[in-house]
Amino acid sequence: MSRPSLRREARDLALVAAGAIPGALLRWQAETLGLAIDGGFKGVVAADFAANLLGCLLIGLLMAQPPARTRLVLWGGIGFCGSLTTFSSWMLQLVRTLDQGQPLAALAVLLASLGGGLLLVNLGQAIGTRHRLRGPKPRSRVLK
Repeated sequence: MSRPSLRREARDLALVAAGAIPGALLRWQAETLGLAIDGGFKGVVAADFAANLLGCLLIGLLMAQPPARTRLVLWGGIGFCGSLTTFSSWMLQLVRTLDQGQPLAALAVLLASLGGGLLLVNLGQAIGTRHRLRGPKPRSRVLK
């Protein structure tokens, strides 16, 4: 088994970073918007929930693409969606909800996030399979 070249690893890292930055910025802005709309903790929970579900739909769309789309998966799946949907933020919101004495609300967010996430990954995959991106057309060879 050969190791990928340093150039390829650097390219892959750059793709992940290029996706992670806008994903993290969108997540941050969603939480800022959630705070502005609700003025409190409920807005942040709602924003995290929306960001996680959006990320699940996008991951499903990416899963439906041909396996040769490695760059798209690195940029969009690992970079963008990885930053947009963060497990640690989700767990933090659940613990905070429990700390506020709202175990039923925490359970509702947990179940809605898991169920909605699975549903949206499947929906995204179905949409992506139906509208699969086409790879570049093979170049015709002209014989001289």
